[in-house]
Amino acid sequence: MTVIVTDTGFQPEDWTDGFIAADEAANDVVALDVTSDTNPDELFDRLGNARMVRVDFPSFADGRGFTIARVLRLKGFTGRLRAKGHVIADQYAMARRAGFDEVEIDDALAARQPEDQWLSRADWKDNNYQARLRG
Repeated sequence: MTVIVTDTGFQPEDWTDGFIAADEAANDVVALDVTSDTNPDELFDRLGNARMVRVDFPSFADGRGFTIARVLRLKGFTGRLRAKGHVIADQYAMARRAGFDEVEIDDALAARQPEDQWLSRADWKDNNYQARLRG
């Protein structure tokens, strides 16, 4: 089972349309599964009308997914962006700032890092030092 983490805490899975691997995607795909080594520039050109992109994080130390999210948002992708895999609570604010809407974790990680740890990072807009410096 999986747990979806949002700014309001743990949520059940609500996506029912499935996912297609990005390298197998054809026209009119609804949701893409993307590996962390995907080139975000090439990915954007293949998105078409996709409503969801789920980016895999094979390790919490692998930050390439953050770059993918940021580039997709800068290029204009407005659909749902989900980080999946080994994202830890300490990285939640960074994931949100990069452009992710939510994080998908497994039950084992949810047990090790309960909802309160994720919620303590849900004020990611208020604790953004870069925005405070610009403001």
